[in-house]
Amino acid sequence: MLYLWLKAIHVFFVISWFAGLFYLPRIFVNLAQVPEAGAERARLLGMALRLKRFMLPLMIGTWLFGLAVIFSNGMESASVWFHQGWLHAKLLLVLVLTGYDGYCKHLLRDFQNGRNSKSHVWFRWFNEIPAALLLIILILVIIKPF
Repeated sequence: MLYLWLKAIHVFFVISWFAGLFYLPRIFVNLAQVPEAGAERARLLGMALRLKRFMLPLMIGTWLFGLAVIFSNGMESASVWFHQGWLHAKLLLVLVLTGYDGYCKHLLRDFQNGRNSKSHVWFRWFNEIPAALLLIILILVIIKPF
């Protein structure tokens, strides 16, 4: 029963974190299109900063409850989990997403300091990365191909 509760909370954090991973780069698209000064830029930058701050506990919750699911039935159960190839691939992709999240923080700092050199088109493509990774992770978790 504990396993199911932990899994449900993990899924909640995953969904919430992904909402931020989908929306923050979308704000970057808009930031890349507005002039360096002005009310619209200030509003978008404020939105991005608040969202990024909100995303950190969601990412941490995703990791904590994901690991709690793995270890919820003790070390013997955890060792069974860690012999499944799909889980290794999933954890690798979650590490990639964590890096993506960190890179978003770097990009946000560039916007704050007026150093952004990327176009709105680049951010539109960058915005697709979490969706592609989510699809692959879902296939790994549900189908467990290896």
